[in-house]
Amino acid sequence: MQKTIELKDPEQAVVLFGSHDKHLRLLRHALGIHITARNSIIKLEGEEGQVNKAEEILQKLINIVDKYGVLGIKEVDEVITATEKGIEVLPEGPEVIIKGVSVRPRTEGQAKYVEAILNNDLVFCIGPAGTGKTYLAVAVALSALRTGQLRKIILARPAVEAGEKLGFLPGDIEAKVNPYLRPLYDALHDIMDATQVRKYVENDIIEILPLAFMRGRTLNDAFIILDEAQNCTIPQMKTFLTRLGVKAKVVVTGDITQVDLLPGEPSGLIDVQSRLKNINGIAFVYLTKKDIVRHRLVQEIVEAYGPKD
Repeated sequence: MQKTIELKDPEQAVVLFGSHDKHLRLLRHALGIHITARNSIIKLEGEEGQVNKAEEILQKLINIVDKYGVLGIKEVDEVITATEKGIEVLPEGPEVIIKGVSVRPRTEGQAKYVEAILNNDLVFCIGPAGTGKTYLAVAVALSALRTGQLRKIILARPAVEAGEKLGFLPGDIEAKVNPYLRPLYDALHDIMDATQVRKYVENDIIEILPLAFMRGRTLNDAFIILDEAQNCTIPQMKTFLTRLGVKAKVVVTGDITQVDLLPGEPSGLIDVQSRLKNINGIAFVYLTKKDIVRHRLVQEIVEAYGPKD
């Protein structure tokens, strides 16, 4: 089967095709069809179902190009994966603007997550790796900071050992806990340049610390994110949640299928679902493998290691 798609102008084609036609090459490899492009004409050839799927994907990518004027390999991969799985990727939704850059949810589940953060003071987000739990929470926190809604961001993680013993790592206490906090820095660097992150940290506008360091504090006028909360014990979860002060917003994220606590030690994130489920102002959001927006292989890996939805 053959199909031809004609683009409206050469500029649209340049963005859609990608540098050295890398977007088209990714689509060709994923669907196993022949794709040729010249000027503003795309020709598709192959098995009927795959050609129709390629046409659907290209139309979604064209819509993204028309709306935003840019297209990256990550977006192409996400649209291919979503179309193959029969999932609707959202090219729009509630936008979070950081320094003029739009950070937006890419799935229906992610859109509900962002809306929950905007509309509640305490949000629990539970889901597998790659669903954007931490990234979107950090994006909303930075947006609130930029617009003056809150004056401080606090990012915390439990320093639970899942391999090497903490005491065996070289260096002082800061060097020992830094590996546990690295993913939080990575989330910040995905959205902001390193210089700005360093400036915020040095000025105590952004604080990144192990969960144990939060005992005894009351957190006012702050956006607090607790990451990897499945590794909190029940007492640790209670201690953290009771730090909530005036004009504070809290987001708790975790994956209850990856608990690294000692055998027999119940997870505070699992416990809290039944304990706080009926309290007004607290929202629980559950993301699934359908919301994974990392490399398309991550979704397959999650499926291989866990039960089917």
